[in-house]
Amino acid sequence: MKTFAYDRARDVAGAVAGFRPGTMYLGGGTNLVDLMRLGVAEPEHLVDVSKLPLHAIEADGDGLLIGAAVRNSDLAAHPAARERYPMLARAVLTGASGQVRNMATVGGNLLQRTRCSYFQDVTKACNKRRPGSGCPAIDGDHRNLAILGHSVPGQTTSQCVATHPSDMAVALAALDAQVRVTGPEGERVIAMPGLHRLPGSEPDRDTVLRPGELITAVRLPAPPPGASAYRKVRERASFAFALVSVAAALEVTGEGTVTHCRLALGGVAHAPWRARRAEEALLGGHAGEDEFRRAADAELAEARPLPGNRYKVPLARNLIVGVLRELMPR
Repeated sequence: MKTFAYDRARDVAGAVAGFRPGTMYLGGGTNLVDLMRLGVAEPEHLVDVSKLPLHAIEADGDGLLIGAAVRNSDLAAHPAARERYPMLARAVLTGASGQVRNMATVGGNLLQRTRCSYFQDVTKACNKRRPGSGCPAIDGDHRNLAILGHSVPGQTTSQCVATHPSDMAVALAALDAQVRVTGPEGERVIAMPGLHRLPGSEPDRDTVLRPGELITAVRLPAPPPGASAYRKVRERASFAFALVSVAAALEVTGEGTVTHCRLALGGVAHAPWRARRAEEALLGGHAGEDEFRRAADAELAEARPLPGNRYKVPLARNLIVGVLRELMPR
């Protein structure tokens, strides 16, 4: 591991003031430390923000304010999360083992890097790690990688088919969460979806954060009406990243009309994927399995799977239909 300087910030202002080129913020370290061991991340300076006074979960008007230093296990167990935002609590619980959840923070969870094997292997080319070097996943092992929103095939120097690994981020995208950040230029609020970006011509940039900006909190608006759920398909029962996941909320009248719908997908793109086309297809229409399938098809019409991950298209379709069917009033 490369030698680095270490400082522990006492307050947000001090953390931001201590940021300089080569600096990275350290929360729970469950992803960053692994990347440092692999040689993928080589910070010259770590600013530990895990002890900042950002550990509260509290009511904020009709919503909920979650500090960036809140541990994932505390968020999943919090009564307000479990009772008002069960989609989020479930997403956090499926995101990692208990030991990892006890260390991981809300802010760090949102900023974790892809688990693409080529990104994590410094002996391999990778446009995300070394822009312009190529994307060997396209012709190699891409079974678990993106089918939506990846770079244009002709852009050989910036191609990237990585997926974002966070389960929490998928639920936050469906809940229209807001991410509060503080940086050298002051404070700002970033809507979700919107924090994470598609690869485009800069696959090395995962988010829209500016240099030195620090996530301080996540605000949830009032819960969406109706029932909600988070479902995740993975290769084993625990501590595995999503092949496909769905965060959904659905409200249906007694006459069977959809009056409110939220859908977000994980495991399919470089960022949590808000399924706007599917939502538009469902809103105001009849709630039924045929309608759910047509809405899923409308969303997945722009999927561009590679030979090894074509299975994700029917998997995503069936998962969307299954989750929406479960949310129908009995």
